[in-house]
Amino acid sequence: MTREEMYRDLIARAEALLDGETRPMPCMANICALIKEAFGFFWVGFYVVDGDELVLGPFQGPVACMTIKKGRGVCGAAWERAQTIVVDDVELFPGHIACNPLSRSEIVVPVMSDGRVVAVLDIDHSEPGAFDDTDRRYLERLMCLPFSGRIGEIYR
Repeated sequence: MTREEMYRDLIARAEALLDGETRPMPCMANICALIKEAFGFFWVGFYVVDGDELVLGPFQGPVACMTIKKGRGVCGAAWERAQTIVVDDVELFPGHIACNPLSRSEIVVPVMSDGRVVAVLDIDHSEPGAFDDTDRRYLERLMCLPFSGRIGEIYR
């Protein structure tokens, strides 16, 4: 199966699993599990906007940073820019936050609701250069599933 076929299958599985479920927390938890199970990435998780910081949400993988300020690291930069960031080598990213030294590459996808970032999906890989435009396109599509519009309610 190609990477693109794997993502198509992942999105179909996510749509079926989340059908009718609008509560964001269980949806985020299952999205993390689906991605981790399908691709075996090192770390998959959400950080949710709470005031002026991102707070750790559901994730799969080793322990992680619990809060991240806007603009700091890859997650904070994706939040600040409101755009997906793909990093081939995290050691070369200015201000990278080393939550785990085994993380070598990263993709962070903002989750949008009403024109603002309400969370980010953060995925780390233990190898450099693990993510490409295929990952970006399909993960952005995944973050448009109906549950994502409710993530902003978590800290209201």
